[in-house]
This record gives sequence, structure tokens and C-alpha cells, in this order.
Amino acid sequence: MNTQLKRNTLMPLLGITKPIIQAPMAGVSTPALAAAVSNAGGLGSLGVGAMNAEGARSVIRETRALTDKPFNINVFCHRPAQANDAVEKTWIEWLTPLFSQYGAKPPQRLSEIYTSFVVDEAMLNVFLEEKPAVVSFHFGLPSNEAIRALCKAGITLMASATNVREAQQLAAAGVDAIVAQGVEAGGHRGIFDTGADDEYIGTFALTRLLASRFDIPVIAAGGIMDGAGITAALALGAQAAQMGTAFVPCKETSIDAGFRRALLGDDANRTTFTAAISGRLARGLVNKFTELGRSADAPPPPAYPITYDAGKALHAAAKAQGEFGYGAQWAGQAAALARELPAAELMARLVAEMEESIAGLQQYSSTR
Repeated sequence: MNTQLKRNTLMPLLGITKPIIQAPMAGVSTPALAAAVSNAGGLGSLGVGAMNAEGARSVIRETRALTDKPFNINVFCHRPAQANDAVEKTWIEWLTPLFSQYGAKPPQRLSEIYTSFVVDEAMLNVFLEEKPAVVSFHFGLPSNEAIRALCKAGITLMASATNVREAQQLAAAGVDAIVAQGVEAGGHRGIFDTGADDEYIGTFALTRLLASRFDIPVIAAGGIMDGAGITAALALGAQAAQMGTAFVPCKETSIDAGFRRALLGDDANRTTFTAAISGRLARGLVNKFTELGRSADAPPPPAYPITYDAGKALHAAAKAQGEFGYGAQWAGQAAALARELPAAELMARLVAEMEESIAGLQQYSSTR
């Protein structure tokens, strides 16, 4: 293991001592979580894609008050939504009986509830002023001008790819590391073009493909829940593992009680993809909302993130009546391996498991 880590160029670049990156998880991650992971030697992350610029500035400063270690700030680079009044009206009408069931009315109109980073100059200016150590992109890339400005500010850049073609775009754009997001991953698929075919490549296959073809570091993401998974990712050429679902039950996250119960119970054994919650394909626990999206009479959802406006409103209405099954309970395929631990304790457990799995491999090798 020590020999392998000496060859690792990503860890010194990120300023970390453990090859563990906590996934950004907008709406779940908090400054307390990111700081705890960074203080334990990994790279903590904050998802600010659903915030405005000043909200992002606030959480960056709050995290800095909790750690002097590097941390990652993640933004969404999707194409700005194209409104369609007819589609949105049909979607609202379809959901109206459910709102009524929980004593509420749906929104009269749906809106684009947050701005894509590709057109968010205010967010870019906050990054240039605050200079977080790392900024990462999901769903694609911002403009070349924005990338140059961030690089000039001394910010390390990472971005997710779901296939080789996307990784080629990232390499050409000059990002410092590629997050190989396998189909097992919880949350939104990072595919750049939602109109293109998705190859649904698994984490380990994608990691090996990218590590063998690109000189820049690769980070494996999707379905990795313990130290053995991290070790396997490193063996395939990744220089770190990005883990989201593993950190979701940590006490430092902002999840509600219903999500916590589902993730730590039998519901964690079933995940599925749905676009009904947000308008874009995402993997989460099977719940009332994912089942609703499978209904034969379900109309096409509005564009992402316009659909989220209705989804969040329905969740709030149902939750007020004690029903948590309409939440965005994003989780990866190995969710049933999740453990409810403080983040620092989870980090220590992951490192111990890595050491144990490496020792086991070395023992196996010595007996041959």
C-alpha cells in the first residue's frame, strides 16, 4: 500500500492523506460534515448547486471556520432549463390529487429553482474571491473562460464523467482529475447530454477504462461503501474513491428522520432510477415517489430542475402529514452497507478496513 500511495499524484495535489473523497451531495452535505472528513485526512465536499452565490459564500466561510484543511465545492453545469407551459401544466394536474391527499395545493406555476453554473457569473465571482481549494463540476463543464479563471486563481478542478467520451472532454478542458461515476452511484447521473444514449457503465469498468487511457488522476465513484471497495478501486487504477451514500447517515448530514430510517432499514436493499422527482435521471431508494414515476399514466416530466419545484413541494406537503416517502432519498446500489457513525469515526473505520483488506491481499500473494 505504501508503495502505491507514493505513486499517487492526486493526494498531494488535493492536500489529503487518505484516498477518500466525500461526495458533495447537495442538500445533504453540511459544513460540519465536510470539515470532519477533511480534518480526518480525506477531502470533504459541499454541494452548492442548489444555492445562490451568497449562500455558497456563507457555507464556504462556515466550513473554513471548522477546518484549515482543503475541501471541495461542487456545482451543476447542466444546460439551463427550457420552460414548457403545456408540459408543466400537465405535470401539475397529474400531481394535484396527491397534494389534495395531504391537504395541500400544488404550485400554480413551476420555476427553475436554481441556476446552472454555466450562466451563474455571481457564483463564479464568489469562487474567485473565496478561492476554495477545489471546485468540481457535475453534468458537464462551464465555459473555457470560467475554467481559465478558476485555474488562474489556483483552484484545483475536478469533474465527473460517465463514459470515455465525456472524460476526453474533461481532459481536453484541462481539469486536474476525473471522477468516474459508475451506474451504481446514488444521486443524479452525471451524463452531459441527456438526449444521448447512456451506456450505464459500472464503476470498476469505467475506472479501469479511464485509468488506462488518461494521464490525469481518476477517482472512482459509485457503490463504494467500505475499505475493501476503496482498495479494489485503487487496484484498478483509481487514485481515490469518492463516497456519497456511505456518509449520508453520518450525524453531521442534514437528512430528515424518514430518510435516515429508510437508509438504515430494509428499504436500503432496493434502489432504482427515476426522473419523476427532479426531471433528470437519479438513483435513490425505492419509495412512493419512485413508484409514482413508474405509473403507466405518468406524463413526461418538465425539464430539470423545473420538475424539482413540484417534487419538493409534494415532499413538504406529505412530510407535514408524517409521510416521508416522497423525498429525494438518493442512494447508491450498495446502500444496505451504510453505517450510522460520526464522520470522523467512519473515516477511521474506512482506513482500518483498507489496511485489513490490503493485508489480506498481501497474505494471499505470499502463499502463492
